[in-house]
Amino acid sequence: MNNAKSLAAWQKSQQFIPGGVNSPVRNFNKVGGSPLFIQRGKGSKVYDIDGNEYIDYLASWGPLILGHAHSTILEAIQGAAENGTSFGAATALEIELAELIANAYQSIEIVRLVNSGTEATMSAIRVARGHTGRDKVIKMAGCYHGHVDSLLAEAGSGVATFSVPECMGIPDDFTRHTLVVPFNDINAVRAAIEANPDQIACLILEPIAGNMGVIPPHDGYLQELREITAEHGILLIFDEVITGFRVAYGGAQSLYGVTPDMTCLGKIIGGGMPVGAYGGKREIMENVAPLGGVYQAGTLSGNPLAVSAGIAMLKALSEPDVYDQLETRAAALAEGLQAATKRHGIDAWHSRVGSMLMFYFTNETVVDYEGVQTADTERYAPYFWNLLEKGVYVAPSQFETGFVSLAHSEADIDQTVRAADEVLSKL
Repeated sequence: MNNAKSLAAWQKSQQFIPGGVNSPVRNFNKVGGSPLFIQRGKGSKVYDIDGNEYIDYLASWGPLILGHAHSTILEAIQGAAENGTSFGAATALEIELAELIANAYQSIEIVRLVNSGTEATMSAIRVARGHTGRDKVIKMAGCYHGHVDSLLAEAGSGVATFSVPECMGIPDDFTRHTLVVPFNDINAVRAAIEANPDQIACLILEPIAGNMGVIPPHDGYLQELREITAEHGILLIFDEVITGFRVAYGGAQSLYGVTPDMTCLGKIIGGGMPVGAYGGKREIMENVAPLGGVYQAGTLSGNPLAVSAGIAMLKALSEPDVYDQLETRAAALAEGLQAATKRHGIDAWHSRVGSMLMFYFTNETVVDYEGVQTADTERYAPYFWNLLEKGVYVAPSQFETGFVSLAHSEADIDQTVRAADEVLSKL
């Protein structure tokens, strides 16, 4: 594989950008070598600046569920751009996207659009604190909710990949109200609540952990969280930035039949444009300015380009059989990979929910962050690079999720499984 141009670009970018990348997870230092610089994408494929073609399972880390450069999304963005890129004023488009979101999520009566998943989770926690008059927050080890000061504690893939136990620049006072418990451990939640009576404003989690690979909730876990938080007046917040409109049109909460008090969204709702959203019941969201005393604002919130792309995306996903198609293709890929690891005697724990999938190089059962740490990251590096040589682009980290899109064909899946089988046979 010739990546001379990517290498040169990375060397130059390091002169002006920290580490040469604008998000740490784009760096390849945990698999060795230099990152790819992507020039374009179309359908299921991306093409780097050296002209190499790859079947892509990053999907821009999840948003591109229709594939790259989908005509529906491009037409929506182009049409909006002709009218102007930003106004700093309300638009009718914002109403349309808000209504689509509210109709899809039983937990959302009112929704506020923001510019990123980080803004969404940060704002939701502020609202929860304002609504309850309490300060403390429970989060799950390994769940990542953006680079929010109070939530960068045992925060999953980005931090885990780079082995950073704590984030510099965050005063102790910012995190002393954050209680971290293991994912899938309801007794740990009970213990945290009992130790902090009437002090906990909210419990936030990814209902399907997607920042330490893919870890689904145990049967009944989300239901128990719903019951115990309601019992103690704690707001339950689902961070569905990854899972929202990904595992089902109504997200993980519709898949598991659990309605949180608040929901955070991002990624897919912007069709690949920068976007985020948080919402909940009317009585909670009426705390947000200008209705209430919880202030949150954003110059580009509700940007017409992102909103137009999001509207087009959600309408496309509402078509019949969309999620059945995703399930079929993702299942075929997961089954092929599982068969390949078994055939070559590779210790691996496979996990999938809908079109999110991952396998870990471990002989342990992975149900939480502790289990994730048993994965053999050194083995993942040659797996990653050898797949790349065969034209398959997966995440440059053992702890990231893979995504299947509607653009992936049977031929793409077959080619990927064959490539993985060859690579695994040599590990």
